[in-house]
Amino acid sequence: MLLPLICGIIVGYYFQNEQLLRVLYFVLALLLALSAFINTFYKKLKAWNYKKSIGTLYYLLYFTTGVFISLFHTDFLHSNYFAKKQYDQLKVYVNDEPQQTNDIIRFEVVVTNGYLNQKPENCSGNLMIALKLDSLSPIKLNYGDELLITAEYLPVEPPYNPAEFDFKAWLAAKNIYHQTFIRQEQLVKLGKNKGNPIIKYALEVRKRQVDIYRKLIKDDEAFAVASTLILGYRADLSKETLAAYSKTGTIHALSVSGMHVGIIYIMLNWLLGFLDRKKAGRIFKVALICSLIWYYSLLTGFSPSVLRSAIMLTAFILAKQFQRSSNSYNILAFTAFGLLTLYDPFLIWDVGFQLSFLAVLGLVYYQPKIYKWWYFKNKWADKLWSAVAMSLAAQLATLPLSIYYFHQFPVYFIISNLFILLPITFLMYMGIAILLLRVYLVAPVFEWLITFTNTGLKWISELPYAGITEIWLNKWQLLLFCLFMICLTIGLVHFKKKYIYGGLATLLILQLSFAYQKITSLEQEELVLFSLRKNFAAAFINGNESILFTDLAENDRNFEFFVKPALDQKQVKNIHFLKWEDEFQSKNLIKNNHQINYNGRQFLLIDEKFDYKKLAQKHKFDFIWMHKSPKQRLPQLRNEIQFSNLIIDASNKDYLIAKFGQQADSLKLKAYILKKQMAATLKLN
Repeated sequence: MLLPLICGIIVGYYFQNEQLLRVLYFVLALLLALSAFINTFYKKLKAWNYKKSIGTLYYLLYFTTGVFISLFHTDFLHSNYFAKKQYDQLKVYVNDEPQQTNDIIRFEVVVTNGYLNQKPENCSGNLMIALKLDSLSPIKLNYGDELLITAEYLPVEPPYNPAEFDFKAWLAAKNIYHQTFIRQEQLVKLGKNKGNPIIKYALEVRKRQVDIYRKLIKDDEAFAVASTLILGYRADLSKETLAAYSKTGTIHALSVSGMHVGIIYIMLNWLLGFLDRKKAGRIFKVALICSLIWYYSLLTGFSPSVLRSAIMLTAFILAKQFQRSSNSYNILAFTAFGLLTLYDPFLIWDVGFQLSFLAVLGLVYYQPKIYKWWYFKNKWADKLWSAVAMSLAAQLATLPLSIYYFHQFPVYFIISNLFILLPITFLMYMGIAILLLRVYLVAPVFEWLITFTNTGLKWISELPYAGITEIWLNKWQLLLFCLFMICLTIGLVHFKKKYIYGGLATLLILQLSFAYQKITSLEQEELVLFSLRKNFAAAFINGNESILFTDLAENDRNFEFFVKPALDQKQVKNIHFLKWEDEFQSKNLIKNNHQINYNGRQFLLIDEKFDYKKLAQKHKFDFIWMHKSPKQRLPQLRNEIQFSNLIIDASNKDYLIAKFGQQADSLKLKAYILKKQMAATLKLN
C-alpha cells in the first residue's frame, strides 16, 4: 500500500494541474466503486482466479490516491486561492510561532479573506510574512492572532546561485508559494484565538515551560539546549554548539524525535508497573501512557519524527495489550501511510521525516543482524555492544541521505553516541521532573550536565579527522550510493554473490564519478558571478583556489548562505578575499586602477568615483562592471570604450539596473544582471 501511495504523491507534486485534479475525482471514484464491487461479490465472481489483475487494480488505486491527495493538498490549485487576484488587503491569522531576528519577524499565516474595493471575498492559502518592526513600539504577535495586512505578495524566489539552499522548494513542501515584506504600519491587529485551539493551548503551555527553564538556567547555551532537547522549542543555539552536534553525528539529540518519546515511554511504563496486577489497571495504564505520549507530542508541535514515534508506540502498546502479534515493518508502513494520507502528504519532502523513518527501518532490519556479530557473556559488555549495534544500524540506514543533505560524515559517531547515551537519558528525566514535578533542586545539576555534554561533544568534534566534510553528491550519485547499499545488504544477508558483485560494480562507478569530479576540479578555470540582494561577489576560480572579489567578509551570513556552498561544491579549498578598493597581484590576476586582468581577460570597474576619460588610451575590455550606481550612459560609454559584456551588480539602484539592462539590449550587449536573476558561471579555459 505504501510504495504506490508514495509514488503517486511524488507524481502529483511534480504534475500540479487543476484539470488533472478534476479528472482524478472521477477516476478515484470509479476505482473505489470497482474495488468495493469486487470485495462485495468476491466469491460469486471467483475473484481468486484473477489475483494479478486485482492486485494491479489495488496498486493503481493507491497510486491514484497518492496523486489525488497531493493535488488536493496543493493550495494554489483551489479556485479561491488568494494569489489568483490582486487584492488590496488580506485578512489572515498567524499559523506558527513568530521568529524574530533583530528588527524583523518572520511567520506563516493562513489567508481567510481578501478585500477588493473594500468588498470581502473568501480566500484560502498560506503566506510567508517578513515584518519590519517599529523600533519605538514593536508589536507582539502570537499564534492565532488575526491581522489585516496590505496585499503586496509575490511568488517565492527560486535559488539564484549554485548549491544555494532552495528556500522556494522548502516553502512549497509546507504549501507556501507566496511571500511579502511589510512594515508595521501596514498591519492592523484585529483579534486573536483564530487558529486551532489545541495547537494554541499547546504553544501557550510550552511557552510557560520555557519560561521556567529561563528562570532556573543561567547559562544561555544550556538554556537553549534544554528548551530544544525537552520541548522542541526553536531556541537560538550558537554556531559552535550546532557544529559540535552535527560533526559528531548527534544532531538527532537536538531534534525531539523517537528517542525522546521512547525514553518517556520507558519511564512511564516503569512508574506505572504496579497497575499490571489487574486487568482494569492494565487498561488504565495503556490509556494513560498513550494520552501522556500524545500530550508530549502536542507540546513539541507535532514534529514528523515525534508523530511517527507516537503512532508507532500507540500501535505497539495496543497490540501488546490486546495480545495481537505485531510486525515492525507493518507498523512502520502503517504509520507513514496514516501521516501521509490523513495529516500531510508533503511530509514526504521533510528531511526529518525521511531520516526518522530510515533510522527506525535501520533499527528494525540492521540492528538484530549487527548484534549477532559478537556475543558477550558479561552483562554490561553485552549492553554496550547492543548500544553500538543500534548506532551502527541507524547510521547505515541514513548514510546516503545524511551525506546528500549535510555533506559530511562523522567519523567518531559511535564514540559520540555512546558518550551522550546516559547524559541524554538523565537530561530527559530531570528536565521533565523540573517541569511536571517542580523539582527545582536538580536545576543546577541539570544545567551542569548540559554544559558537560556540550563540552564533551565539542572536544570530540575537534579531534583529528573528526569528520569528512564537503562531500557533495548529485542526485545520480545518491541513487548509485543507495543502489550500492541495497545490493550489498541483500548479497551479504542472503549470501548471493551476484548482488555483492552488483554492489561492488555500482561502487566502482560511483568512485569513478568522484575521481572524474576531482580531476575536473583541479583543471577548472571559471568565473562565477553571484546573484545577491545588496552585495556583490565574483569568484575567479583556478583549480582548487579562488580569488573572491567581494564586499562580503568570511563570517558574513550572506557569504555562508549564498557564496560558500558553491565554492565547496566546486571543491575550492583556498579562498583569497579581494575588496573593490584593494590593489592586488598574483600569478593569474592583477587588479590595479579600477582594472582587473585575469589570464588575459580585461575587466573595467566603473563606480560613481571613476572617470573613464582618465584612461591613458582607448582600451578594449572583455567586461565592464557597473557598481554603486555610476552616472554613466551605456551608448556614450560604448563610443569611448570597446567592450562586449556588461556586469551589473546588486549595489546599483533598482531603477538603474533596469535602465542599464534596457540599454544593453538596445546595444546588443551580453548583460549579467546580478540581482534577482540566475548567477552566471563562465568557463575561462
